[in-house]
Amino acid sequence: MNQSTIEKIIQLGLDYKADFAEVYVEESRGSSMNFKDNKVESATAGTDFGIGIRLIYGSEVLYGYTSSEDEKSLLELTSALAKTRNISPAQAAPISLQKSTVHENHKIIKAPSSVKSDLKVSLLQTANDAARKHSSLIQQVSVSAVDSDKKILIANSEGLFVEDRRVRSRFTIGVTAKDKGELFTASQTPGALKGFEFFEGLNIEEHARTAADRALLMLKAGYIKGGKMPVIMGNAFGGVIFHEACGHPLETEAIRKKASPFTDKLNKRIGQDCLTAIDDGTIENAWGSINIDDEGMKTKKTTLIENGFLKSFLADRVGAQEVGVERTGSGRRQNYQYSPVARMRNTYIAPGDSTLEDMVSSVENGVYAKVMGGGSVNPATGEFNFSVQEAYEIENGKIGRPVRGATLIGKGHEILPEISMVGNDLELAAGICGASSGSVPVTVGQPSLKVDNILVGGR
Repeated sequence: MNQSTIEKIIQLGLDYKADFAEVYVEESRGSSMNFKDNKVESATAGTDFGIGIRLIYGSEVLYGYTSSEDEKSLLELTSALAKTRNISPAQAAPISLQKSTVHENHKIIKAPSSVKSDLKVSLLQTANDAARKHSSLIQQVSVSAVDSDKKILIANSEGLFVEDRRVRSRFTIGVTAKDKGELFTASQTPGALKGFEFFEGLNIEEHARTAADRALLMLKAGYIKGGKMPVIMGNAFGGVIFHEACGHPLETEAIRKKASPFTDKLNKRIGQDCLTAIDDGTIENAWGSINIDDEGMKTKKTTLIENGFLKSFLADRVGAQEVGVERTGSGRRQNYQYSPVARMRNTYIAPGDSTLEDMVSSVENGVYAKVMGGGSVNPATGEFNFSVQEAYEIENGKIGRPVRGATLIGKGHEILPEISMVGNDLELAAGICGASSGSVPVTVGQPSLKVDNILVGGR
């Protein structure tokens, strides 16, 4: 899209007395291949293009989008947005856009579009075969390889004109085991801000075996008896509870609406000394990393909680203005059809100095929630309910029999003070987060940690 047209759009927005005007241009290519029932079930590929126009008046956001590059249509869209406020245009001071260069922190070696489909089929077949030959009890295996290549351009009335490229790849394997009418499904879902080299460097067979082992183990496990008890939460995807129940309420989108239990808690203690939580968009090639956010700001590392004290929120342009904090390079959107808001990137609880053995030995009777599953959260209250994909009883300070049917129930801001020990085994895991600006790739993570008291649902 030529710079002259972009400048005219922004100028028109200012003529309509907008405090801020922005143009977001996106071209994306994506492909997906799914393998099920021992064969390729589906394979899709496509491209998408669109332009988003944002006008801000105070804290009011007007947003429109189109897939047309026609200059007249774009100017008409800009006028239509402004006219919803019954404003008559007047000549504003002329703007000048200055191109800036994005420092590429995440090396891409092999563009996914350059790879022949038979190589992808081979990867999926390998995972399928490794899982199925693991046991005769493996009933179904579902495998997918997904990649995307997105190019964006962001220009605004502050003179910004910047371009960026984001290439992501993700591999998913789900394994279902069946015995005596009982079914259990386990999954592995690694992903990275990388090209096809991500798939080539992945130990496909190991991921398949891990998912199969978990499905077989939990298939034969007994059911847990629920109640309030101490829980050791496993690392990596265990961080999904912090992400959902605590991370979202720390975004200014929630804070500015007074829809967060952390409103007015800045610089106050919300956890024990062992708790530090970070959201970092700069981790090299991590699934949730970005060079710049979707407002064109360079991303950075943001400490949310430090030694138990709330230190920062995640802020976009509008949120920072309303809440009175600095922007954190966290404005994100699924695509050009959404206006950006503050969202998480790579969010994790920082490692402590305890070992898993230390934590387990400190529990008389409780649960080791080794691998978390899905769940639901009320973002306004922080109330959550998450299933546990792989769990074990803890008896007399030792890990006991595997158990299934466990769910963790509570409120995020009430659970934080219950975290008394944090492990030294930090791991990250890829995920997709849905919110008001669509679904975006995020990373969750944590070391193993001990929650002194939490409600465990069971049978």
